[in-house]
Amino acid sequence: MPAIIVSCLALLFVLWLLGQPWLLERKRRQIRARPFPPAWRDILRQRVPYVRALPADLQLQLKQHIQVFLAEKAFIGCAGLEITDEMRVTIAAQACLLLLNRPRGYYPGLSQVLVYPGSFVVQREHMDEVGVAHHARQVLSGESWSQGQVILSWHDTLEDAATPDDGQNVVIHEFAHQLDQETGAANGAPALARREHYARWSQVLGTEFSDLQARTSGRQSSLFSDYGATDPAEFFAVISEVFFEQPQRMATEHPALYRELSQLYRLDPLSW
Repeated sequence: MPAIIVSCLALLFVLWLLGQPWLLERKRRQIRARPFPPAWRDILRQRVPYVRALPADLQLQLKQHIQVFLAEKAFIGCAGLEITDEMRVTIAAQACLLLLNRPRGYYPGLSQVLVYPGSFVVQREHMDEVGVAHHARQVLSGESWSQGQVILSWHDTLEDAATPDDGQNVVIHEFAHQLDQETGAANGAPALARREHYARWSQVLGTEFSDLQARTSGRQSSLFSDYGATDPAEFFAVISEVFFEQPQRMATEHPALYRELSQLYRLDPLSW
């Protein structure tokens, strides 16, 4: 009898595990079917002008993604900041741009978005080549943690959203890191649609990354921020900002790189 009970419990557990994705998607379909709140529509119009450039079908998809994102992710104000719907919708709209046409879910490793009024200070420790530990303070506008948090400056979020064509967007940058971190530590190689895509991704991005490093060392100008030369993970986040905000220049000056990102994000901003 005990063996039968154990077997039944094990079967129930397996059925529960198998049913979780179905139940989650069912809940998400219900959320996406709700009318988009008029107040949220006003926020998009006032704070995220990028949305107006999207084709109608992508605008609808984005609004549905926003609804699910806000239902699933907790927003926490830091340094005395009180979270409002304006903050939640403005951040969610930019984060969900990266999810359009992609079937992989809503940043499954993310649970919280922490928002500071402005730039915030973090303590960094690193070891030099002889093993001596150094401590430094960095002032940041955003950060992505693999433990399930994204941290953002509200001031920088608003400023970047208001200027959607300057190639700089802290929300896109940090949520590109989240995509990268879905496969483990951020390394500039997010999950691609097919395994055979990785060879070309590595070749194209490796060449472009090396070129940016050389330009940065030689103090030459580039379409991409020098910060992208820091490491492959930062390079991926920086080029994601430019892909969404300056697609014409990117497609003209870096056509192979543009094709790789267009394939990854399943979007062609040039057509908007």
